[in-house]
Amino acid sequence: MDDQTQPRTYETPPATRPIDEAEAAREAGLSANEHIKIASGFLRGTLADGLLKHATGAISEDDGQLVKFHGMYLQDDRDLRPERTKKKLDKAYSFMIRLRIAGGVVTPKQWLILDDIATTYANGTLRATTRQTFQYHGVIKSNLKRTMAAIDASLLDTIAACGDVNRNVMAATNPAQSGAHKAAYDLGKAISDTLLPKTNAWREIWLDGEKVVGGEDEHEPVYGKTYLPRKFKIVVAVPPSNEVDIFAHDLGFIAILDKKGKVTGWNVTVGGGMGMTHGETDTFPRTADVMLFCKPEEAVKVAEAVMTVQRDWGNRKVRKNARLKYTIERYGLKAFRAEVEKRLGKAYPDAKPFAFTNNGDRYGWTEGDDGRHHLTLYVASGRIKDYEGDGPKILSGLRRIAQVHEGDFRLTGNQNVIIANVSVEKRAEIEALVDEYGMLKGASALRRNSMACVALPTCGLALAESERYLPDLLTELEESLASHGLSEDEITIRMTGCPNGCARPFIAEIGLVGRGPERYHLYLGAAFDGSRLGKLYAEDVTASEIKAVLDPVFAAYAKDRSAGERFGDFLIRAGFVAQTVNGPDFHLTTGALRAVA
Repeated sequence: MDDQTQPRTYETPPATRPIDEAEAAREAGLSANEHIKIASGFLRGTLADGLLKHATGAISEDDGQLVKFHGMYLQDDRDLRPERTKKKLDKAYSFMIRLRIAGGVVTPKQWLILDDIATTYANGTLRATTRQTFQYHGVIKSNLKRTMAAIDASLLDTIAACGDVNRNVMAATNPAQSGAHKAAYDLGKAISDTLLPKTNAWREIWLDGEKVVGGEDEHEPVYGKTYLPRKFKIVVAVPPSNEVDIFAHDLGFIAILDKKGKVTGWNVTVGGGMGMTHGETDTFPRTADVMLFCKPEEAVKVAEAVMTVQRDWGNRKVRKNARLKYTIERYGLKAFRAEVEKRLGKAYPDAKPFAFTNNGDRYGWTEGDDGRHHLTLYVASGRIKDYEGDGPKILSGLRRIAQVHEGDFRLTGNQNVIIANVSVEKRAEIEALVDEYGMLKGASALRRNSMACVALPTCGLALAESERYLPDLLTELEESLASHGLSEDEITIRMTGCPNGCARPFIAEIGLVGRGPERYHLYLGAAFDGSRLGKLYAEDVTASEIKAVLDPVFAAYAKDRSAGERFGDFLIRAGFVAQTVNGPDFHLTTGALRAVA
């Protein structure tokens, strides 16, 4: 399209300023959240007092923003709203609590503690997220401190799992290349530790830790008192697998390997992000740009420099445009890279060649370089629970395995669980337990490549169902695929209840994004390896129409695809959708959208 070939214009980058001057300059015209952070006393607010107010299960609106920095969201059960409103009762408030687990690795002992928390204080389930960590749902206010104390006892925490900070750092989980994947985990952990907020507020409020009087002696050397303009997400990938969806994140590191599989350095990516707002074309998902190459010993400093440029250049006035992706759209990659290199005191070489082949997990058993074994289990939407009837008993089964396992557990970015580092001697015992609890029951190729966000009933942003509805939709689509001989074809499908994109639907070959009760926008044409965004194919498709809309698309793919051609690539070649180049191009179309009768 002509619009895509027009020369880009960029804003002039702001002058480099010390962080204290930058903060002072921002105090006019800031978004409401900025004022909340400034007045919070390094994330304390009135949280401690709010916990003592037993007349309600909620906390104040301002504290509801601050508690995110502590790894929590205030929610309520939306299924119960009508009945409670009728009876003039308060909403059924509870908290979602998310852990910070860099790289998603936990020991069997930690697993057992986390399991106990789920059944004692939460809703009886553990949920593996799309960012390699766990979250709990249904924790009431009176149990918050008990829950946090139990998490602390496991040597884990929830600091910076949410909020305008660097969140849980993801790292490649595939253990088939042990040396490179260990390097990825080590880098992710080092970045997580370096960029962790320094405030004592978490321990002071939740664990009755020693108070810093007035907070006047505290200092945030990286964040300052206003932290970041918005959330910041970092991932570390090891080609050829892109299971961490590196292009969907603010900052990424791609391992560059020598012929022996050793990491010689990292390509650095910047400016990815999924969220947008329906109907507002100045918001859009964006895939990250590959910016430069750095040596292994330079990577942590590069991460800090990228984040601090976003800290100082990010939009603190218009919150919907505050992510790094919008910063790079405003100033351009060239200017952004120049500022990063200026802060690091040197120029860096351009990125090295690399190739991804997929963004899914490797299911079943694999063997690492050290001879130890690893079993990847499919967990539907990451919900670790005991399913009714003849369904898998995942919660009970993994509890039993944790009692005898001598290795560790690894969470994947696709919401699955790896029973990792199993010795040859222990493998038969682990296999027997997996079989006893039905955890290896077959799942179709489509189901294995699916993800869903939580959505209703607890997420306050959800416009439509996601986790609760996707299994039924997959059953319908499996029937359609089977009728066209496509049952074994790997196609990625993801669903979210709103356009914030927590399950990263915009880089799925089939993306469904909630618009309202039982209504979704349908996006098609993303790349199987997660490197290209999809394009809007049909608006406001009802749940009952999805199968009918996709069936002729499946039929055409089965009939006309080239050898080895992926579903998303075919849809672009065949003209079902236009290719999305990036960013604002996401909203451009080449003609009328698919009409739904």
